[in-house]
Amino acid sequence: MEKSIQVLEREVVEEFALFPEWMDKYEYLIEIGKSLPMIQEGNKTEENLIKGCQSRVWLHCQMEDGRLQFSADSDAIITKGIIALLIRVYNNRRPDEILSSDFGFIREIGLQENLTPTRANGLVSMIDRIRAYATQNQ
Repeated sequence: MEKSIQVLEREVVEEFALFPEWMDKYEYLIEIGKSLPMIQEGNKTEENLIKGCQSRVWLHCQMEDGRLQFSADSDAIITKGIIALLIRVYNNRRPDEILSSDFGFIREIGLQENLTPTRANGLVSMIDRIRAYATQNQ
């Protein structure tokens, strides 16, 4: 049975709680980035490039059977971990599921406050892009 967004968010919060120091959490983000569903080279286009990120982040989305399928890549390892974390929770979801999420687990794990301002802006841009894909496909 497929896990709900809420269950996946809770799992992420619990996993991050295992690491008391932010350096360890960054290391974990880097590990998560290694499991990222890789974007095909042909989808590394200007259109899929997320604006507002210091590093280059591509996020591709396609609709299959009423669900959004994401793939991504980044040229920075922490940013790759951030987008992989978002994809882990929001991949293979119906648009309405994504739009009803408040992305609150990001706040709960303290991610945004522990990023540099440019990375924090990039995180917001990634979330905005995921929501935009959901809105376009509902």
